[in-house]
Amino acid sequence: MPPPSSPSRRYTNGLKSVGEFGPVASLAQRARELDRLDRQLRATLPSPLCDQIRFADLRDGRLVFLAPSSAWASRVRLYQAQILDAARAIGASAHSVAVKVAPLPPEEVIPDRHKPLSASAARHLRVAAASLSDPTLRDLFLYLASQAENPD
Repeated sequence: MPPPSSPSRRYTNGLKSVGEFGPVASLAQRARELDRLDRQLRATLPSPLCDQIRFADLRDGRLVFLAPSSAWASRVRLYQAQILDAARAIGASAHSVAVKVAPLPPEEVIPDRHKPLSASAARHLRVAAASLSDPTLRDLFLYLASQAENPD
């Protein structure tokens, strides 16, 4: 009886980037194209407008932009002839402009976790520590008070 055949293996010279595989590579290429179009088309618009909108897609000859409000969407529509001219100048075959209202996601606010205590807060912590009977808790309050700003 012949030995069981081992599955065929493809040998590679090390790891490959995810971007080298067909579907991912084509998706990455599409994203690069849309990003390039976004930068080029928005560069033709006046400053407050180009900062507020984003180019989303070019599909079936229609340029799709995202605006954070209906007021900004109306402004984009006022410039649609200029946008179409710019698109044609850079080789994009577009015949219409669509604008969708899609509020931008809020910017994440990261709190300052290293903000020192005020001198007033340190005084209150010391007063509270003096009234505590538990020595461990008293030491923790005093430690927190020692982290306060030093008034110069």
